[in-house]
This record gives sequence, structure tokens and C-alpha cells, in this order.
Amino acid sequence: MADTQSYEDAAKSSSDTDFAQFEDDRKGLLGKLQHTLHVNPALVPLIILVIAISFFGMLLGQRFFSASTLTLILQQVQIVGVLAAAQTLVIITAGIDLSVGAVAVLCTIVMGQFTFRYGLPAEISLLVGLAFGTGIGAISGFLVSRVKIPPFIVTLGMWQIVLASAYLFSRNETIRSSQLREDAQTLLFLGNRVEIGGANFTFGVILMILIVVILAYCLRSTAWGRHVYAVGDDPEAAQLAGVNVQGTLMSVYVLAGFICAVAAWVMIGRFSAISPSASTGVIGNIQSITAVVIGGISLFGGRGSIYGAFFGALIVGVFEMGLRMAGTDPQWTFMLIGMLIIGAVAIDQWIRKVSA
Repeated sequence: MADTQSYEDAAKSSSDTDFAQFEDDRKGLLGKLQHTLHVNPALVPLIILVIAISFFGMLLGQRFFSASTLTLILQQVQIVGVLAAAQTLVIITAGIDLSVGAVAVLCTIVMGQFTFRYGLPAEISLLVGLAFGTGIGAISGFLVSRVKIPPFIVTLGMWQIVLASAYLFSRNETIRSSQLREDAQTLLFLGNRVEIGGANFTFGVILMILIVVILAYCLRSTAWGRHVYAVGDDPEAAQLAGVNVQGTLMSVYVLAGFICAVAAWVMIGRFSAISPSASTGVIGNIQSITAVVIGGISLFGGRGSIYGAFFGALIVGVFEMGLRMAGTDPQWTFMLIGMLIIGAVAIDQWIRKVSA
């Protein structure tokens, strides 16, 4: 018995009681910064947004920092902000949607024509438009998830089809604000304003913020959100882990189509008119991608935050408003935004080295 106890005592005294630990390769301040930005992808666009607001605030003073100016920026980016939310979902899955702006324009046409040509109540026409956008998203999702056509090709073709359909279905007619005010107040609802803390916000701005908050929660705190990131990061590994890759992709495109239809409702409230030649049909696609890229969402999929896309849209709005108020040539806006796009992708590549 004594020999057994001596053996156990000797084993205990010679054993290493320290827990196994992984070596931390993030040495130095730069490594810690890189890791922090990797864990919080919305941090970079937030920092850029704060710097931009501070710069134009110092340059323009109270004119820029007034409540009217800051709320005007929100009003100007509300359409792009909603479209960027839809674009974010697709890009997180390592896809891209070149048709979001065109889908929004077509949905405005559907809402308007079903009200004024077919005589349906505006509330029913609104629901038809929302269903129409969702249906277009379902078609794109089917072609991407089931037929396995690359998202770039699917949405490039859909952009052309949808934009042409908007002109054909509307017969190149514009529904003016006077007609909408008289017979379709529901379609103009999101253009109404409410005062909060001395600042006037449109319902469209409030809806944009709600969409961002809800999607952020869904992506961060639900199984569906984790599946979306997993599919974007490595679809084969996600499939082996039990994720329904095809179903997840389908849900993303369907939801993106619905959000584009919501953006159509925001558009009507913002412009107080319905026209197939609305610029959103062409530049809305690029604007949404710009907001997403500047917002730190990786074009390679699997990483990013919906808040980053929202901050990216605000960054563009702040630059456009600040440079316009400063009286500079509008081309400077395009130059700076182009530099931001390249810089954002370069930073993303640097941050991704953390997980390499």
C-alpha cells in the first residue's frame, strides 16, 4: 500500500498541471488591431463615417451639423440603404445581385399600374407589388441554387429582363404626384414625415433602419443567419455539416426580392411619382454594391455585417452632401468613392489574413 501511495505521489509531483494553450500569433498592436477588425467587420466603415462627418463638420461648421442637413442625408440614402440590405444578403453567400435597382423600379410600376389601370385599391396593389418582387427573387434563387447558374449571369440577365419589362408594362407612362395624392395615398405613405427630437424623419428612413436592425439580429442570432454565413464561407463544408445549401440560397434570394419590393414603396414615397425611367433602375444596382463594399462586406462571401452596409450608404451620402455644400465639382465625389471602394477591398484582404 505504501509503495502504491509513493508511486501516485511521485506521478502527481512530476506531472504538468498547466492547461494546454494555443499560441497567440497576434503579436503587437498591429496584430491586435487586425484581429479586432476581423471580429468586428462594421468597425472600419463606422470609423470612416465618423471621420467624414467630423471633417465636413469642421470644414462647413454649423451648416453641416444642423439637424436638417443630417436628416436630409438619411432621406437621400434611404433607397440605397434598403437596396444595400438586399445586396448584403446575396454577397454574404458569395454571390452578387445586379438587378436590385431594376426590380425595385418594376415593382413601383406594378403598384402604380394595378392601381390606376386595373382599378385595384392602393393597398391591394401594394401587396401585389411586394409579391411580385418576392417572385422575381424566387426565380433568381431557383436558377442559382437549383440550376447552378452563376449569380452574376443570372442577375445580369434579370436586370435586362426586368428593366425592359418596366418600360413595356408601363407603356413609358409616368404616374405623377397629383394622381398619387388623389387616389393612392397608401403608396405615398413612406414619404410622410414625423418629428423626433427636433429632427424630421420620413417613414421611409424609419423603415430602412428597422430593416437593418431586424436583419442584423437574424444574421447574428438565428440558425438561418449562421447558415447564410456558412454557405458563403464554404458551401461544400456547410453541406457536410448538415446545412441545406440550396434551401438557404433560395431563402436569401426570395428575401432579397421582397426587400427590393419594399425599396419600391420607399421610392414612391421619396419621389412622389412612378416612372420606368427612374435612375434607380440603372445606378441603384451599382450604388448598392458600392455601399456594401465600402461597408466592409467581403465579396468572397462568409464575412460582413449588415450594419457595415448601412454605414457604407451613409458614407456615400455624407461625401455627396458635404462636397455639394462645399461647392466642389461633383466629379470629386466619384473620385473619392472610387478610392474608398479600392481601399475597402484592400483592407478586407489584409483583415482576411487573420483567418488564413
